[in-house]
Amino acid sequence: MNSKLSVLLVEDSHDMLELLRRNMNDLGLNPFATSNVMDAIDILEKTEIDLLITDLKMPQIGGIQLIKYMYQHFPQIPILVITGYPNIEDAIEVIKLGAIDYITKPFTFEDLKSAIEKVFTQANKTPEITTENTDRNFFHGIIGKSHPMQMLYDTIEKTKNNKATILINGESGTGKELVARAIHYNSKFSSSPFVPVNCGAIPEQLLESELFGHVKGAFTGTVSNRAGFFQAAHGGTLFLDEITNASLIVQAKLLRAIQEKEITMLGDTKSNKIDVRIITASNTDIQEMILNKTFREDLFYRLNVITINIPPLRERKEDIEILIDYFNRKFSKENDKKILKINANIKSILNNYMWPGNVRELENFMHRLVIMSDDVVTIEDIPPYMKMKSPRTISSDNETLAEVEMKHINKVLKSVDYNKTKAAEILGIDRKTLRQKLKID
Repeated sequence: MNSKLSVLLVEDSHDMLELLRRNMNDLGLNPFATSNVMDAIDILEKTEIDLLITDLKMPQIGGIQLIKYMYQHFPQIPILVITGYPNIEDAIEVIKLGAIDYITKPFTFEDLKSAIEKVFTQANKTPEITTENTDRNFFHGIIGKSHPMQMLYDTIEKTKNNKATILINGESGTGKELVARAIHYNSKFSSSPFVPVNCGAIPEQLLESELFGHVKGAFTGTVSNRAGFFQAAHGGTLFLDEITNASLIVQAKLLRAIQEKEITMLGDTKSNKIDVRIITASNTDIQEMILNKTFREDLFYRLNVITINIPPLRERKEDIEILIDYFNRKFSKENDKKILKINANIKSILNNYMWPGNVRELENFMHRLVIMSDDVVTIEDIPPYMKMKSPRTISSDNETLAEVEMKHINKVLKSVDYNKTKAAEILGIDRKTLRQKLKID
């Protein structure tokens, strides 16, 4: 579809909004998404929109009020209505107000594609909708045209409708959650919940309760029963990021959940059946943890039915320019600025940089460039640590990757006066990961 066509998505369900966003990307459309009507109006007033797709039943201000507003202020923008509560009176009203079509949840990708084609046809727009993208520069929110990324896309396609456990390996900042979301939202289970859990961000003593839930009186302060993430993901996908942070106790319960397809809440004696696809991710060497007895070998084999390895950015250099252009457009639009001009010399510097923080580091760098630069990126806008070093300071070719990475981390720390928060942001990692790399208690 013509990439110039922009679609505004208004839906209060986060999961449905994410699904719609990915469907728009698959159709070659440019999606803008929001969960409420007031933000939608703000986007309409600041952005050129070619199509509105809106739910009807939403908290506070509903979709009908938005359509009435559109009728008076933006009558040229065609409207497609989606809702999980089909009502003939509502359908008649929104059609009278200017909505071109009306579909009900749950709907298939083909249903949505057909409805959008109908809307654009009646609105006298002639986009070429296609779901076939031989280059596949963009795939369900993931960006990259290189051969390693094409192989990654093929793996996602092969695994999307299978409920076997999946282990995603990749360095920090490579986009492990993006891959997990692409698997879920591209699958036949996409209308079910996708529940992401960062195991590294939850204190060890609370992780078991958060995952499996607890009953009243299970421990001090529990005054009622509370479901965990497993129950929240029932019928859908549970994504456990940084799985290696789970304690051996949690690992044992996770192993039972996978084997028996049931869980036991803390403080309870009876088990509850679960129907959940489990995707886990790690940026550490699990095999080494198994040797050190800090990760269960039997759990590893249960999690590792399907393995997906995400290549670091330095191994897919041809994707860097695509990512630079994408983030340049994205952040320029968000900050209401002109797209930055970046000449070939600057792009060459960025292409030769190692990007230890991977895509997240590149994204943060481009965000900062858009905010701080005026119209054109100059050589002065590129920090010294990204530029070629003096020949007398170039590292030996025999240095390990870990040694090169540590040198880079120390240079970034020095450039920000050893402010770890700023350094972590530049590197595209969190403070905890930075502390681990520095081995600081």
